[in-house]
Amino acid sequence: MTNAFSDKNSLPKNLKTSNGNFIAYHSADNLESNNLPGIIFMPGFMSNMDGSKALAIEGFARERGQRFVRFDYFGHGQSSGNFSDGHIGIWLENAISVLDQLSEGPQILIGSSMGGWLMFLTSLARPDRVAGLVGLAAAPDFTEELLLKELTEDQLAEIRVNGQVTVSSDYDDDYIFTKKLIDEGRKYLILNDRIEINCPVRLIHGIDDVSVPWEFATRIQEQLISTDVEVILLKNSDHRLSKPNNLVKLRFVLDGLMDCL
Repeated sequence: MTNAFSDKNSLPKNLKTSNGNFIAYHSADNLESNNLPGIIFMPGFMSNMDGSKALAIEGFARERGQRFVRFDYFGHGQSSGNFSDGHIGIWLENAISVLDQLSEGPQILIGSSMGGWLMFLTSLARPDRVAGLVGLAAAPDFTEELLLKELTEDQLAEIRVNGQVTVSSDYDDDYIFTKKLIDEGRKYLILNDRIEINCPVRLIHGIDDVSVPWEFATRIQEQLISTDVEVILLKNSDHRLSKPNNLVKLRFVLDGLMDCL
């Protein structure tokens, strides 16, 4: 998938939010109307809108003349705020604000990791605006289902005493997990009941994902009420899903999704 139409070095625009904060975003919204749904990309935890997946998807959207938005949550990337003050509720507000204020008509939401959780929550909040969903190693409920099971007793104790803990990661930056993140996350859990989403859903997951096990995708599929849900498991692929062959597969999945809408 080409990203020749995307420029990660261009200056983002800002969407004002509450308390003097703003969401930084890039959009492809000056395209001719072709009745195709727009695309909104939601990045993962401590990630940002300038990653290879976001830029590749923007390139795909521009080629087809589709409107597109990629953005940074509060405390992420080029948006305002301190990361440690953020949590699922705030980031969900950001996602809904982007859908409400930066897009028109039906949209395809694409969520990476934690962005997959926010993708589902946004769809539940605005079902009439969502034409389809694509999860990339989607991680709904990760604070409860993964984080609490992976932290050591010493790390959990540090969260209780200091309100947060820093944990080394295999990615660019160490992770910061806060008590607020865990507590607020419990208000937005979706995997313990049927997920009342009835649009087409595609779930792409790497077999070698050690951050979010691929079995998460099949569990999500079982909980969704939609009868149009596909799980695509990729051999020799990890949590990032950003290898060239992963992006080719993503484009293939998006093409197929567009054809059935």
